Amino acid sequence: MTDHNVRTVVPVQAVLGEGPVWVAREQALWFVDIKSRHIHRYDPATGDTQRWDAPDQVGWMLPSADGGMIAGLRTGLHRFHPADGSFTFLARPEGDPAGNRLNDAATDGAGRIWFGTMDDAETDRSGRVYRHATGVVTDSGLAPVCITNGPAIAGDGVTLYHTDTIGKTIWRATIDADGTLGEAVPFVTIEEGTGHPDGSVVDAEGCLWVALWGGWGVRRYDPSGRLIGTVRLPASNITKIAFGGADLRTAYATSARKGLDEAALADQPEAGNVFAFDPGVAGVPVTPVAL
Repeated sequence: MTDHNVRTVVPVQAVLGEGPVWVAREQALWFVDIKSRHIHRYDPATGDTQRWDAPDQVGWMLPSADGGMIAGLRTGLHRFHPADGSFTFLARPEGDPAGNRLNDAATDGAGRIWFGTMDDAETDRSGRVYRHATGVVTDSGLAPVCITNGPAIAGDGVTLYHTDTIGKTIWRATIDADGTLGEAVPFVTIEEGTGHPDGSVVDAEGCLWVALWGGWGVRRYDPSGRLIGTVRLPASNITKIAFGGADLRTAYATSARKGLDEAALADQPEAGNVFAFDPGVAGVPVTPVAL
């Protein structure tokens, strides 16, 4: 994995770019800037971008089966209405600490949302992974961590990957038919000096792609946890990738300027932009949220 044709496609310079998701019915990429409270939509066919303001920190956007969009705000799950930029509250994880916010999410084959929370101050182990199914939010039962990331679902629909970013460990668990999780077991631990694991996504071959915060790129692991590829990108803080395009063979990566001083920003002027590259493999279609 050497020539990936890495290029910048959205020069947005986000403070904390996150949550890229390819919406097939629109052939468009949605992503967010958490700290700037912005929602973005990018149309690669025209190069056009749109931006909306969110009322609070927004961790992710996902398409819903009824043709709408679901937003993960600090205050909970909301339906987002692009026509007028408004939000309608749906649900929240009851009992989650007031200092937490929503951070990352994915859907499984049944249209359930798996999403994580985290301590916004990045100090307390108060982040948990939750499941949203037809309007009801349930604690997944996974152990709390400071910064949850990932939740990524394999194409088989029964394998969930969950990331403890501070602990530099990715865990794997089986999703039962009723949405409960089996025992979580360690999948990969990122070695010191190579960054922290951030968002992740599974490709059509069952391999996990992991964005590296402070690691200048993404890694690809096979289902056994063996590192089989890396892609270097022009920013140190890579947050997540999504597979897009008509054939799902274009990878889009979000990045962040957060935490970089003036010297670091001078060395990486493209920090915070959205990059695209050729991963050499197709992704898995995103299942819209079942409401």
